[in-house]
Amino acid sequence: MHSITALDQVAGGFTGSAVTIGKFDGIHLGHQKLIQELSSAAQEHAIQSVVVTFDRHPDALLKPGHAKLPLIGPTQKHDLIEAQGADILVTLPFDEKLAQLDPKQFVQLILVDSLRAKIVLVGEDFRFGNKGAGDVDLLRELGQQLGFEVRVVSSEMLDGVKISSSAIREALDRGDVTTANKMLGHVHSCVGMIEHGLKIGRSIGFPTANMARDCEGYLPLDGVYAGWLVVDEHRYPAAHSVGINETFQAVPRLVESHILDRDDVDLYDKIVTLEFIEFIRPAAKFNGVEDLVEEINRDLAKIRTVLAV
Repeated sequence: MHSITALDQVAGGFTGSAVTIGKFDGIHLGHQKLIQELSSAAQEHAIQSVVVTFDRHPDALLKPGHAKLPLIGPTQKHDLIEAQGADILVTLPFDEKLAQLDPKQFVQLILVDSLRAKIVLVGEDFRFGNKGAGDVDLLRELGQQLGFEVRVVSSEMLDGVKISSSAIREALDRGDVTTANKMLGHVHSCVGMIEHGLKIGRSIGFPTANMARDCEGYLPLDGVYAGWLVVDEHRYPAAHSVGINETFQAVPRLVESHILDRDDVDLYDKIVTLEFIEFIRPAAKFNGVEDLVEEINRDLAKIRTVLAV
């Protein structure tokens, strides 16, 4: 997949494309359906499939302080879109200039002049242009005027609930990574560098890898999770802990992971992926180290059952 970050990077001689455009936060089952249909349409017409997205959620510019945290970071988004088979990923900076474009200007600049769109695929609730003034009906009208076909892809559902980034975020906020993973169609994860911590876990017999706080990926509800730690193409069963360690003072909110039955894996200064499989328990404060150790052992027993290790 070819990745570009500005419209002027589109190669000369670009003759036409099938395009989808959106925030694509999470690359959930609905997004995957859209991109797969995009690829099919592109192959059908022997043109390039192009996914257009943005470097940040529009609300980060339009509603500073109120924007939702993204489910995934830019590296995760790139890899997940590539896995769906798109030919080109265009990640545009969402700035004042882009935000001020009215719907027709938006379509003319991005879809027509730059990408020479022949087919445009969008979801049912697609909005575009300044303040989201454009909708699917207007896009169809513009398509007729400017020479591209519009295809609207229906939403995916799970147990009667529409799959959306907001629904997934709500599931993660209550620790329900099982539902989040079903909606995503892949395992929710955090990706980041492992840094040196206070080594509290090691001092009580459970060494942990501490992920840097600028990691990619939305943090679920504070608590303990069964999961996997992936590094250097190796995948280890692990216990992940999210939150503030209530038992020890002056420890900030963090993500740490304990690899089961291994203390010889050097993770410092490496990029690792923490996959969240199942919620084990909420964060808790213990009266002392002995109580904490007993609870950790119970956690690990449950995690072994969940992961079948």
